[in-house]
Amino acid sequence: MLSSPAMGHAPLLVVENLRVEFPRADAIVRAVQGLTLSIGHGEIVGLVGESGCGKSAAALGLLRLVPPPGRVSAGRVSLDGVELLSLPEKQLRRYRGAGLAYVPQEPGSALNPVLRVGSQIVDVIRAHRPVSRKAAWEEAVGALVRVGIPDAGRRVRDYPHQFSGGMKQRVLIALALAARPRVLLADEPTTALDVTVQAGVLDLLRSLIDGRELGGILLITHDLGVVAALCDRVLVMYAGRIVEQASVSDLFDDPRHPYTRALIASLPQPDARRERLPAIPGQVPDLGHLPAGCAFHPRCPLAEAQCRVEVPALQSRTNGRAVACLLEEEAVAGAAAPRSAE
Repeated sequence: MLSSPAMGHAPLLVVENLRVEFPRADAIVRAVQGLTLSIGHGEIVGLVGESGCGKSAAALGLLRLVPPPGRVSAGRVSLDGVELLSLPEKQLRRYRGAGLAYVPQEPGSALNPVLRVGSQIVDVIRAHRPVSRKAAWEEAVGALVRVGIPDAGRRVRDYPHQFSGGMKQRVLIALALAARPRVLLADEPTTALDVTVQAGVLDLLRSLIDGRELGGILLITHDLGVVAALCDRVLVMYAGRIVEQASVSDLFDDPRHPYTRALIASLPQPDARRERLPAIPGQVPDLGHLPAGCAFHPRCPLAEAQCRVEVPALQSRTNGRAVACLLEEEAVAGAAAPRSAE
């Protein structure tokens, strides 16, 4: 099932049945299993789930940058009608950065510590456009201005260690924007930032869409608060599969999958008095040794016998929703009594 852009958004990026695998001595780790999504012009789509569920592997798969021995074993990635995964490597390089730009996690380790940030931005610009170094340097200053770094003309000559965490994140975004991409893949762009800096980064991403400097954004995060603040639509991933898809308002107002409901229930509620937040028992399973049936069933309070043998398909609902759960109605209505998974 193909995820649809919100009404009024023409498809810009279309991903169909993407699969990413990592061979291991004892198993094949199926990090991404059949990811299908689309992003329309001017749209921000969230890909959310716990650490280890395959979100970052999906982003690297879109760019065909999965580190070996990992590989993209199946799927299509179409940007403005151009099928990227079938392109020869030399042609694909033209679309990395200028078509799809990736903002990785951990800005402290993503930036080269021995090069001035301006030099790193200049290298990106000149890799994609035939401009002089002087002109590229002027563009680099403009890139830092665009992402809200004060005194950009001076800071462009600084090294990464001279920037705070939030400023490093902005530098990474400036690097990604330097190639003038169509779609930004932002992987946990607010991790380890305090709430004030986090809000500034989110405002920046929204302004890039509103100002049409970007066609669309795929925001990869484990933070539902970030999704609620920024995204138009959201896909919930668990153990390499999408288990729910909805608009942000529908997802928070009426979550349909037990995993989504558990994630939302674990969010702090300002008006609620409780000693501790609810937690999902257990942990994300080893992607090389997934349980039979629904991968969530060992942690699901509603799991029944059929959940232990049948893998639920992602089924379309109304208003662009989709859910992969055999007991969706019971999960929503709360009709089934919670029970411990065997």
